[in-house]
Amino acid sequence: MPREHLLKIGVSGIRGVVGEFLTPSLALAFAQAFGTYVGAGRVVVGRDTRASGPMLQHAVQCGLLAAGCEVVDVGILPTPTIQIYTEASHARGGLAITASHNPPDYNALKMFNAQGLFFNNYERGDLLDLYHQSDFRQALNDEIRGVACEYNAPAKLHIERVLKYVDAERIRARRFRVALDGVNGAGSLLSVRFLRDVLGCELHAISVDPTRPFPRIAEPRPDTLGALSDLVRLERCDTGFGQDPDGDRLAVADEHGRVLDNDDVLALAVDIALARTPGDVVVNLTTSSSIDDVARKHGRKVYRTPVGEANVVETMQAVGAAIGGEGANGGIIFPPVHPCRDSYTGMAFLLDRMAQAGQTMSALQAALPRYYRKLDKIAYEHGRLGPIMQALDERFEKAVKDRTDGLKLIFPDGWIHVRASNTEPLLRLGAEATSEGRLEDLFEEVLRVVTG
Repeated sequence: MPREHLLKIGVSGIRGVVGEFLTPSLALAFAQAFGTYVGAGRVVVGRDTRASGPMLQHAVQCGLLAAGCEVVDVGILPTPTIQIYTEASHARGGLAITASHNPPDYNALKMFNAQGLFFNNYERGDLLDLYHQSDFRQALNDEIRGVACEYNAPAKLHIERVLKYVDAERIRARRFRVALDGVNGAGSLLSVRFLRDVLGCELHAISVDPTRPFPRIAEPRPDTLGALSDLVRLERCDTGFGQDPDGDRLAVADEHGRVLDNDDVLALAVDIALARTPGDVVVNLTTSSSIDDVARKHGRKVYRTPVGEANVVETMQAVGAAIGGEGANGGIIFPPVHPCRDSYTGMAFLLDRMAQAGQTMSALQAALPRYYRKLDKIAYEHGRLGPIMQALDERFEKAVKDRTDGLKLIFPDGWIHVRASNTEPLLRLGAEATSEGRLEDLFEEVLRVVTG
Protein backbone atom coordinates (compact mmCIF):
# COMPACT_ATOMS: atom_id res chain seq x y z
CA MET A 1 0.00 0.00 0.00
CA PRO A 2 1.37 3.47 -0.82
CA ARG A 3 3.07 5.20 2.08
CA GLU A 4 0.89 8.32 1.95
CA HIS A 5 -2.23 6.21 2.52
CA LEU A 6 -1.04 4.86 5.88
CA LEU A 7 -1.06 8.28 7.52
CA LYS A 8 -4.12 10.46 7.02
CA ILE A 9 -5.05 13.94 8.19
CA GLY A 10 -8.73 14.69 7.71
CA VAL A 11 -12.04 15.76 9.17
CA SER A 12 -11.56 13.66 12.33
CA GLY A 13 -7.93 14.60 13.03
CA ILE A 14 -4.72 12.69 12.33
CA ARG A 15 -4.57 8.90 12.20
CA GLY A 16 -2.50 6.08 10.81
CA VAL A 17 -0.78 2.76 11.39
CA VAL A 18 1.36 2.98 14.52
CA GLY A 19 5.08 2.48 14.04
CA GLU A 20 6.63 3.73 10.86
CA PHE A 21 3.78 6.13 10.08
CA LEU A 22 2.11 7.36 13.27
CA THR A 23 5.09 7.77 15.61
CA PRO A 24 5.60 9.29 19.07
CA SER A 25 7.64 12.12 17.56
CA LEU A 26 4.84 12.95 15.14
CA ALA A 27 2.25 12.83 17.94
CA LEU A 28 4.43 15.09 20.08
CA ALA A 29 4.84 17.64 17.28
CA PHE A 30 1.15 17.58 16.45
CA ALA A 31 0.19 18.03 20.11
CA GLN A 32 2.65 20.92 20.45
CA ALA A 33 1.07 22.53 17.39
CA PHE A 34 -2.36 21.96 18.96
CA GLY A 35 -1.23 23.52 22.24
CA THR A 36 0.23 26.49 20.40
CA TYR A 37 -3.02 26.94 18.48
CA VAL A 38 -5.46 26.73 21.42
CA GLY A 39 -3.17 28.73 23.74
CA ALA A 40 -1.82 28.24 27.23
CA GLY A 41 -4.42 26.75 29.54
CA ARG A 42 -6.11 23.45 30.33
CA VAL A 43 -6.26 20.75 27.65
CA VAL A 44 -8.19 17.55 28.33
CA VAL A 45 -6.52 14.32 27.20
CA GLY A 46 -8.07 10.84 27.21
CA ARG A 47 -7.70 7.63 25.26
CA ASP A 48 -9.15 4.27 24.33
CA THR A 49 -7.65 0.88 25.19
CA ARG A 50 -5.26 0.26 22.29
CA ALA A 51 -1.80 -1.05 23.14
CA SER A 52 -0.24 2.06 21.61
CA GLY A 53 -2.38 4.37 23.76
CA PRO A 54 -0.02 4.90 26.73
CA MET A 55 2.96 5.52 24.43
CA LEU A 56 1.11 8.13 22.39
CA GLN A 57 -0.44 9.69 25.48
CA HIS A 58 3.03 10.35 26.92
CA ALA A 59 4.08 11.93 23.63
CA VAL A 60 0.93 14.08 23.48
CA GLN A 61 1.38 15.26 27.04
CA CYS A 62 5.00 16.22 26.33
CA GLY A 63 3.94 18.24 23.30
CA LEU A 64 1.22 20.06 25.23
CA LEU A 65 3.51 20.83 28.18
CA ALA A 66 6.15 22.14 25.79
CA ALA A 67 3.55 24.57 24.45
CA GLY A 68 2.79 25.85 27.95
CA CYS A 69 -0.52 24.01 28.45
CA GLU A 70 -1.77 22.30 31.58
CA VAL A 71 -2.75 18.71 30.84
CA VAL A 72 -5.90 17.23 32.39
CA ASP A 73 -5.54 13.46 32.13
CA VAL A 74 -9.00 11.83 32.22
CA GLY A 75 -7.69 8.32 31.55
CA ILE A 76 -9.55 5.72 29.52
CA LEU A 77 -12.93 7.16 28.56
CA PRO A 78 -15.35 7.16 25.61
CA THR A 79 -14.80 9.96 23.12
CA PRO A 80 -18.19 11.61 23.81
CA THR A 81 -17.34 11.73 27.53
CA ILE A 82 -14.07 13.48 26.74
CA GLN A 83 -15.88 15.97 24.49
CA ILE A 84 -18.51 16.75 27.11
CA TYR A 85 -15.91 17.30 29.82
CA THR A 86 -13.76 19.49 27.57
CA GLU A 87 -16.67 21.88 27.14
CA ALA A 88 -17.98 21.69 30.70
CA SER A 89 -14.57 22.23 32.34
CA HIS A 90 -13.88 25.35 30.25
CA ALA A 91 -10.69 23.84 28.82
CA ARG A 92 -8.91 25.40 25.86
CA GLY A 93 -9.43 22.16 23.94
CA GLY A 94 -9.24 18.39 24.12
CA LEU A 95 -7.51 15.45 22.49
CA ALA A 96 -8.80 11.87 22.37
CA ILE A 97 -6.17 9.28 21.50
CA THR A 98 -8.27 6.76 19.61
CA ALA A 99 -8.71 5.38 16.12
CA SER A 100 -12.37 4.65 16.83
CA HIS A 101 -13.59 1.83 14.56
CA ASN A 102 -10.24 1.25 12.82
CA PRO A 103 -8.17 -1.94 13.38
CA PRO A 104 -5.97 -2.19 16.51
CA ASP A 105 -2.72 -1.37 14.68
CA TYR A 106 -4.14 2.10 13.94
CA ASN A 107 -4.30 4.99 16.34
CA ALA A 108 -5.22 8.64 16.04
CA LEU A 109 -5.50 12.03 17.66
CA LYS A 110 -9.03 13.39 17.59
CA MET A 111 -8.92 17.10 18.34
CA PHE A 112 -11.64 19.21 19.94
CA ASN A 113 -12.05 22.95 20.40
CA ALA A 114 -13.16 24.67 23.61
CA GLN A 115 -16.77 23.66 22.92
CA GLY A 116 -15.79 19.99 22.82
CA LEU A 117 -16.45 19.84 19.08
CA PHE A 118 -14.32 18.56 16.23
CA PHE A 119 -12.40 21.36 14.58
CA ASN A 120 -14.22 22.92 11.65
CA ASN A 121 -12.54 23.43 8.28
CA TYR A 122 -11.14 26.84 9.21
CA GLU A 123 -9.75 25.74 12.57
CA ARG A 124 -8.28 22.60 11.06
CA GLY A 125 -6.67 24.54 8.21
CA ASP A 126 -5.05 27.02 10.57
CA LEU A 127 -3.77 24.25 12.83
CA LEU A 128 -2.34 22.24 9.94
CA ASP A 129 -0.58 25.33 8.56
CA LEU A 130 0.99 25.87 11.96
CA TYR A 131 1.98 22.19 12.19
CA HIS A 132 3.58 22.07 8.75
CA GLN A 133 5.51 25.27 9.45
CA SER A 134 6.72 23.85 12.79
CA ASP A 135 6.08 27.26 14.30
CA PHE A 136 5.40 25.98 17.81
CA ARG A 137 5.39 27.83 21.10
CA GLN A 138 8.35 26.78 23.26
CA ALA A 139 7.48 27.30 26.92
CA LEU A 140 10.26 28.56 29.15
CA ASN A 141 11.09 26.73 32.35
CA ASP A 142 8.93 28.91 34.58
CA GLU A 143 6.02 28.61 32.11
CA ILE A 144 5.87 24.81 32.13
CA ARG A 145 2.77 23.56 33.89
CA GLY A 146 1.80 20.14 35.21
CA VAL A 147 -0.44 17.15 34.58
CA ALA A 148 -3.63 16.92 36.65
CA CYS A 149 -5.69 13.71 36.83
CA GLU A 150 -9.49 13.67 36.80
CA TYR A 151 -10.88 10.17 36.45
CA ASN A 152 -14.37 10.45 38.01
CA ALA A 153 -16.02 13.76 37.14
CA PRO A 154 -16.22 13.29 33.32
CA ALA A 155 -18.23 10.05 33.45
CA LYS A 156 -20.49 11.38 36.20
CA LEU A 157 -21.22 14.50 34.15
CA HIS A 158 -21.95 12.49 31.00
CA ILE A 159 -24.43 10.20 32.76
CA GLU A 160 -26.18 13.14 34.46
CA ARG A 161 -26.72 14.86 31.11
CA VAL A 162 -28.19 11.76 29.47
CA LEU A 163 -30.57 11.12 32.37
CA LYS A 164 -32.17 14.56 31.93
CA TYR A 165 -33.78 13.40 28.68
CA VAL A 166 -35.19 9.98 29.61
CA ASP A 167 -37.44 8.63 32.35
CA ALA A 168 -34.90 6.61 34.29
CA GLU A 169 -37.48 5.38 36.81
CA ARG A 170 -39.61 4.02 33.97
CA ILE A 171 -36.60 2.16 32.58
CA ARG A 172 -35.63 0.77 35.99
CA ALA A 173 -39.16 -0.44 36.61
CA ARG A 174 -39.01 -2.64 33.50
CA ARG A 175 -35.83 -4.40 34.68
CA PHE A 176 -34.79 -5.06 31.09
CA ARG A 177 -32.49 -7.98 30.34
CA VAL A 178 -29.71 -6.42 28.26
CA ALA A 179 -26.70 -7.92 26.52
CA LEU A 180 -23.57 -5.82 25.95
CA ASP A 181 -20.47 -6.27 23.78
CA GLY A 182 -18.01 -3.54 24.80
CA VAL A 183 -15.18 -4.80 22.51
CA ASN A 184 -12.87 -4.30 25.55
CA GLY A 185 -12.91 -0.65 24.59
CA ALA A 186 -12.96 2.72 26.31
CA GLY A 187 -16.61 2.37 27.26
CA SER A 188 -16.33 -1.08 28.83
CA LEU A 189 -16.49 -0.06 32.50
CA LEU A 190 -18.74 2.97 32.02
CA SER A 191 -21.23 0.98 29.94
CA VAL A 192 -21.55 -1.69 32.64
CA ARG A 193 -22.07 0.96 35.28
CA PHE A 194 -24.56 2.88 33.13
CA LEU A 195 -26.75 -0.06 32.14
CA ARG A 196 -26.57 -2.13 35.32
CA ASP A 197 -26.17 0.36 38.16
CA VAL A 198 -27.82 3.51 36.78
CA LEU A 199 -30.62 2.14 34.58
CA GLY A 200 -31.23 -1.01 36.62
CA CYS A 201 -30.90 -3.50 33.78
CA GLU A 202 -30.14 -7.16 34.32
CA LEU A 203 -26.90 -7.02 32.38
CA HIS A 204 -25.15 -9.83 30.54
CA ALA A 205 -21.85 -8.43 29.28
CA ILE A 206 -18.95 -9.73 27.23
CA SER A 207 -15.69 -8.04 26.21
CA VAL A 208 -15.73 -5.41 28.95
CA ASP A 209 -12.13 -5.79 30.15
CA PRO A 210 -10.13 -2.71 29.09
CA THR A 211 -6.83 -4.51 29.79
CA ARG A 212 -7.41 -7.04 27.00
CA PRO A 213 -7.22 -6.65 23.19
CA PHE A 214 -10.21 -6.24 20.91
CA PRO A 215 -11.83 -9.69 20.50
CA ARG A 216 -13.48 -8.84 17.17
CA ILE A 217 -13.36 -6.40 14.29
CA ALA A 218 -13.61 -3.00 15.95
CA GLU A 219 -16.51 -1.65 13.91
CA PRO A 220 -19.86 -2.83 15.40
CA ARG A 221 -21.86 -4.24 12.47
CA PRO A 222 -24.20 -7.19 11.94
CA ASP A 223 -21.35 -9.27 10.52
CA THR A 224 -19.02 -8.56 13.48
CA LEU A 225 -21.47 -9.01 16.36
CA GLY A 226 -22.15 -12.74 16.22
CA ALA A 227 -21.13 -13.20 19.86
CA LEU A 228 -23.58 -10.49 20.93
CA SER A 229 -26.40 -12.15 18.97
CA ASP A 230 -25.62 -15.50 20.60
CA LEU A 231 -25.60 -13.88 24.04
CA VAL A 232 -29.01 -12.26 23.48
CA ARG A 233 -30.51 -15.62 22.54
CA LEU A 234 -28.74 -17.57 25.30
CA GLU A 235 -29.81 -15.19 28.08
CA ARG A 236 -33.23 -14.37 26.57
CA CYS A 237 -32.43 -10.67 26.57
CA ASP A 238 -34.80 -7.90 25.55
CA THR A 239 -32.07 -6.23 23.50
CA GLY A 240 -28.33 -6.12 22.96
CA PHE A 241 -25.90 -3.23 22.50
CA GLY A 242 -22.55 -3.27 20.68
CA GLN A 243 -20.01 -0.46 20.85
CA ASP A 244 -16.82 0.48 19.05
CA PRO A 245 -13.52 1.01 20.92
CA ASP A 246 -14.15 4.67 21.73
CA GLY A 247 -17.84 4.39 22.58
CA ASP A 248 -19.32 6.84 20.11
CA ARG A 249 -20.89 4.28 17.74
CA LEU A 250 -23.83 2.06 18.69
CA ALA A 251 -25.17 -1.15 17.21
CA VAL A 252 -28.40 -2.72 18.49
CA ALA A 253 -29.73 -6.29 18.51
CA ASP A 254 -33.41 -7.13 18.93
CA GLU A 255 -34.80 -9.77 21.30
CA HIS A 256 -34.13 -12.49 18.70
CA GLY A 257 -30.44 -11.61 18.48
CA ARG A 258 -30.82 -10.04 15.05
CA VAL A 259 -28.61 -6.96 14.73
CA LEU A 260 -30.54 -4.00 13.35
CA ASP A 261 -29.31 -2.00 10.42
CA ASN A 262 -27.50 1.05 11.85
CA ASP A 263 -29.68 3.36 9.76
CA ASP A 264 -32.75 1.93 11.50
CA VAL A 265 -31.13 2.59 14.88
CA LEU A 266 -30.70 6.23 13.93
CA ALA A 267 -34.24 6.41 12.53
CA LEU A 268 -35.62 5.17 15.86
CA ALA A 269 -33.57 7.74 17.75
CA VAL A 270 -34.77 10.50 15.41
CA ASP A 271 -38.39 9.47 15.91
CA ILE A 272 -37.90 9.53 19.70
CA ALA A 273 -36.17 12.92 19.71
CA LEU A 274 -38.64 14.64 17.37
CA ALA A 275 -41.54 13.54 19.55
CA ARG A 276 -40.12 15.61 22.43
CA THR A 277 -37.83 18.27 20.93
CA PRO A 278 -38.48 21.06 18.38
CA GLY A 279 -36.17 21.41 15.40
CA ASP A 280 -35.14 19.72 12.17
CA VAL A 281 -32.79 16.83 11.38
CA VAL A 282 -29.27 16.74 9.93
CA VAL A 283 -27.67 13.57 8.54
CA ASN A 284 -24.94 12.76 6.05
CA LEU A 285 -25.39 11.84 2.41
CA THR A 286 -25.08 8.09 3.02
CA THR A 287 -27.84 7.95 5.63
CA SER A 288 -31.09 6.20 4.70
CA SER A 289 -34.12 7.89 3.20
CA SER A 290 -36.09 6.45 6.12
CA ILE A 291 -34.93 9.54 8.02
CA ASP A 292 -36.84 11.71 5.53
CA ASP A 293 -39.98 9.63 6.09
CA VAL A 294 -39.70 9.85 9.87
CA ALA A 295 -39.05 13.61 9.77
CA ARG A 296 -42.00 14.11 7.42
CA LYS A 297 -44.26 12.36 9.93
CA HIS A 298 -43.31 15.01 12.49
CA GLY A 299 -43.49 17.87 10.00
CA ARG A 300 -39.72 18.47 10.06
CA LYS A 301 -37.05 19.02 7.42
CA VAL A 302 -33.91 16.98 6.71
CA TYR A 303 -30.56 18.56 5.84
CA ARG A 304 -27.74 16.47 4.38
CA THR A 305 -23.99 17.00 4.68
CA PRO A 306 -20.72 15.36 3.66
CA VAL A 307 -19.76 12.33 5.76
CA GLY A 308 -18.00 13.16 9.02
CA GLU A 309 -19.23 14.13 12.46
CA ALA A 310 -17.73 17.62 12.18
CA ASN A 311 -19.71 18.28 9.00
CA VAL A 312 -22.99 17.07 10.49
CA VAL A 313 -22.53 19.03 13.73
CA GLU A 314 -21.63 22.25 11.93
CA THR A 315 -24.89 22.15 9.98
CA MET A 316 -26.86 21.09 13.05
CA GLN A 317 -25.69 24.19 14.88
CA ALA A 318 -26.43 26.40 11.88
CA VAL A 319 -30.07 25.23 11.62
CA GLY A 320 -30.75 24.55 15.31
CA ALA A 321 -31.44 20.87 14.69
CA ALA A 322 -33.20 18.70 17.25
CA ILE A 323 -31.11 15.65 16.39
CA GLY A 324 -28.72 14.39 13.76
CA GLY A 325 -26.28 11.65 13.03
CA GLU A 326 -24.71 9.25 10.59
CA GLY A 327 -26.78 6.17 9.97
CA ALA A 328 -24.24 3.83 8.42
CA ASN A 329 -21.89 4.13 11.39
CA GLY A 330 -24.41 4.10 14.23
CA GLY A 331 -23.72 7.70 15.21
CA ILE A 332 -26.51 9.45 17.15
CA ILE A 333 -26.04 13.17 17.88
CA PHE A 334 -28.45 14.80 20.34
CA PRO A 335 -27.38 18.41 21.06
CA PRO A 336 -29.09 18.82 24.47
CA VAL A 337 -26.64 16.22 25.84
CA HIS A 338 -23.79 17.39 23.60
CA PRO A 339 -23.41 17.83 19.82
CA CYS A 340 -21.32 14.68 19.36
CA ARG A 341 -21.90 11.02 18.47
CA ASP A 342 -22.94 9.33 21.69
CA SER A 343 -23.82 5.67 22.16
CA TYR A 344 -25.04 6.32 25.72
CA THR A 345 -27.78 8.68 24.61
CA GLY A 346 -28.77 6.07 22.03
CA MET A 347 -28.97 3.24 24.56
CA ALA A 348 -31.03 5.34 26.99
CA PHE A 349 -33.40 6.58 24.26
CA LEU A 350 -34.15 3.06 23.02
CA LEU A 351 -34.69 1.58 26.47
CA ASP A 352 -36.97 4.49 27.36
CA ARG A 353 -39.04 4.02 24.19
CA MET A 354 -39.38 0.29 24.86
CA ALA A 355 -40.49 1.03 28.42
CA GLN A 356 -42.92 3.75 27.33
CA ALA A 357 -44.49 1.88 24.42
CA GLY A 358 -44.41 -1.58 25.95
CA GLN A 359 -43.04 -2.88 22.66
CA THR A 360 -40.15 -5.12 21.71
CA MET A 361 -37.17 -3.87 19.77
CA SER A 362 -38.23 -5.86 16.72
CA ALA A 363 -41.69 -4.26 16.84
CA LEU A 364 -40.16 -0.79 17.01
CA GLN A 365 -38.05 -1.53 13.95
CA ALA A 366 -40.97 -3.10 12.06
CA ALA A 367 -42.87 0.19 12.28
CA LEU A 368 -40.12 2.01 10.35
CA PRO A 369 -40.27 2.63 6.56
CA ARG A 370 -38.78 -0.32 4.65
CA TYR A 371 -35.73 0.15 2.46
CA TYR A 372 -32.98 -2.20 1.32
CA ARG A 373 -29.41 -1.03 1.90
CA LYS A 374 -25.91 -2.19 1.12
CA LEU A 375 -22.43 -0.94 2.01
CA ASP A 376 -19.08 -1.94 0.58
CA LYS A 377 -15.52 -0.66 0.34
CA ILE A 378 -12.75 -1.22 -2.14
CA ALA A 379 -9.13 -0.13 -2.30
CA TYR A 380 -8.17 2.26 -5.07
CA GLU A 381 -4.89 3.53 -6.45
CA HIS A 382 -3.70 6.99 -5.52
CA GLY A 383 -4.62 9.41 -8.31
CA ARG A 384 -7.53 7.31 -9.59
CA LEU A 385 -10.32 9.06 -7.67
CA GLY A 386 -10.95 11.75 -10.29
CA PRO A 387 -11.23 9.37 -13.27
CA ILE A 388 -13.55 7.07 -11.28
CA MET A 389 -15.93 9.91 -10.47
CA GLN A 390 -15.85 11.15 -14.05
CA ALA A 391 -16.68 7.68 -15.36
CA LEU A 392 -19.66 7.41 -12.98
CA ASP A 393 -20.87 10.87 -13.98
CA GLU A 394 -20.84 9.92 -17.65
CA ARG A 395 -22.32 6.44 -17.20
CA PHE A 396 -25.33 7.68 -15.20
CA GLU A 397 -26.08 10.80 -17.19
CA LYS A 398 -29.79 10.91 -16.29
CA ALA A 399 -29.40 10.50 -12.50
CA VAL A 400 -29.81 13.45 -10.18
CA LYS A 401 -26.31 14.12 -8.85
CA ASP A 402 -25.06 15.49 -5.55
CA ARG A 403 -21.32 16.28 -5.59
CA THR A 404 -21.13 17.61 -2.05
CA ASP A 405 -19.05 14.60 -0.96
CA GLY A 406 -17.78 12.36 -3.71
CA LEU A 407 -20.74 11.57 -5.96
CA LYS A 408 -24.27 10.57 -5.00
CA LEU A 409 -26.45 9.29 -7.83
CA ILE A 410 -30.16 9.62 -7.07
CA PHE A 411 -32.92 7.72 -8.90
CA PRO A 412 -36.70 7.57 -8.35
CA ASP A 413 -36.39 4.15 -6.67
CA GLY A 414 -33.01 4.40 -4.98
CA TRP A 415 -29.57 5.99 -4.77
CA ILE A 416 -25.88 5.14 -4.50
CA HIS A 417 -23.12 7.20 -2.90
CA VAL A 418 -19.45 6.80 -3.85
CA ARG A 419 -16.78 8.67 -1.89
CA ALA A 420 -13.24 8.44 -0.59
CA SER A 421 -13.01 7.37 3.06
CA ASN A 422 -12.07 10.05 5.60
CA THR A 423 -10.05 7.59 7.67
CA GLU A 424 -8.68 4.82 5.41
CA PRO A 425 -7.28 4.45 1.86
CA LEU A 426 -10.57 3.10 0.57
CA LEU A 427 -13.45 3.98 -1.69
CA ARG A 428 -16.72 3.64 0.22
CA LEU A 429 -19.96 2.68 -1.53
CA GLY A 430 -23.38 2.99 0.04
CA ALA A 431 -26.62 2.20 -1.78
CA GLU A 432 -30.33 2.02 -1.03
CA ALA A 433 -33.41 1.01 -3.02
CA THR A 434 -37.07 0.19 -2.56
CA SER A 435 -36.52 -3.47 -3.55
CA GLU A 436 -33.70 -6.00 -3.16
CA GLY A 437 -33.55 -6.62 -6.91
CA ARG A 438 -33.14 -2.95 -7.73
CA LEU A 439 -30.49 -2.61 -5.02
CA GLU A 440 -28.38 -5.43 -6.42
CA ASP A 441 -28.70 -4.19 -10.01
CA LEU A 442 -27.72 -0.65 -9.03
CA PHE A 443 -24.82 -1.78 -6.89
CA GLU A 444 -23.39 -4.16 -9.46
CA GLU A 445 -23.60 -1.60 -12.25
CA VAL A 446 -21.77 1.02 -10.20
CA LEU A 447 -19.19 -1.53 -9.05
CA ARG A 448 -18.40 -2.44 -12.67
CA VAL A 449 -17.67 1.22 -13.43
CA VAL A 450 -15.61 1.74 -10.27
CA THR A 451 -13.45 -1.36 -10.82
CA GLY A 452 -12.97 -0.55 -14.49
